[in-house]
Amino acid sequence: QVQLVESGGGLVQAGGSLRLSCVASGRTLTGRTFSSYAAGWFRQAPGKEREFVAAVGWSGGITYYADSVKGRFTISRDNAKNTVILQMHSLKPEDTSVYYCAADSSWGTILAGPRYLELWGQGTLVTVSS
Repeated sequence: QVQLVESGGGLVQAGGSLRLSCVASGRTLTGRTFSSYAAGWFRQAPGKEREFVAAVGWSGGITYYADSVKGRFTISRDNAKNTVILQMHSLKPEDTSVYYCAADSSWGTILAGPRYLELWGQGTLVTVSS
């Protein structure tokens, strides 16, 4: 089974930056590897539903962002290292959430939201102080 592990969360002041990493390991029973999945980042604040943040296609050539993070966050991937990165700048207190890495065979399913995605990491907490 492919497993996702996030890291890089922490406490940062408003206006600061953080870099989240998601490292994939393993293969599926059919031998698929991480490079055959579209990947994305989602976040969930206390008392709120999990929401889409950003997505990157299989080769990294296509990306998509939620309006709330566009221009501040950048998603990228390195399939040689089985890694997806979320670089976050100009952080705001409202960005405070647990951030989750996710992956799915379908680009459309990633963009549709968190409900039906195949793979999830355990999450990493980002706290932005004002």
